[in-house]
Amino acid sequence: MNKSIKVLIVDDEFLALNLLEEFISKLPALEIIAKAKSASIAQEILNEHKIDLMFLDIQMPHLSGNEFLKKLPNPPVTIFTTAYEKYAVEAFSLNAIDYLLKPFSFTRFEQAVIKAKEQISKENKSEDFITIKSDGKVSKIVLNDILYIEGQKEYVKINCVNKKYIILDSLLHLEEILPVHEFIRVHKSYIIPKSKITAKEGFNLFIDKIKIPMSRKKKKEICEFIFD
Repeated sequence: MNKSIKVLIVDDEFLALNLLEEFISKLPALEIIAKAKSASIAQEILNEHKIDLMFLDIQMPHLSGNEFLKKLPNPPVTIFTTAYEKYAVEAFSLNAIDYLLKPFSFTRFEQAVIKAKEQISKENKSEDFITIKSDGKVSKIVLNDILYIEGQKEYVKINCVNKKYIILDSLLHLEEILPVHEFIRVHKSYIIPKSKITAKEGFNLFIDKIKIPMSRKKKKEICEFIFD
């Protein structure tokens, strides 16, 4: 089964939100995760969910769509929606995949989505790292370098081959952004890469000499994923 494209709509106009929701409902490949009427709410959603495609209005209160996109270190594929043609040049300078001028037709909407899907497909094929914020800077972590990930209350420790990163995040969010065929949550406090497991003993998994506890309830499912 193809994975659905997770969508965020950011627009402060009720009619625009409804129209986008109606158009999106006609395309089974798209799944609306959330709708936001401001950049601040959109930021909260992006912090909590892996979003593939964002429909972003430009004219919004407090912070414009353009300014909001500039602030994002690793933005999703973005389609701008606006009633003002004058913003098009800046929109494309921010690497927006398309620019929908309101009012737009379903045909024009679908053309933009096709371009977005092509870009998302390219990114997914080359996505062998995740981007995190640690020690005040944005860093790329190569997936193959990750040994295991440990949840520590509101923080997460990413243990890599040669370095450790402590980030303000949740294991739930990392579960959403890591490739499901490579990583698995084996315990309420641990996510591990399948390829790094070297042994199993009772309710423990081993990455060389590192011992990782395994959920008793999910032991069968975990072992099938790792060893089958």
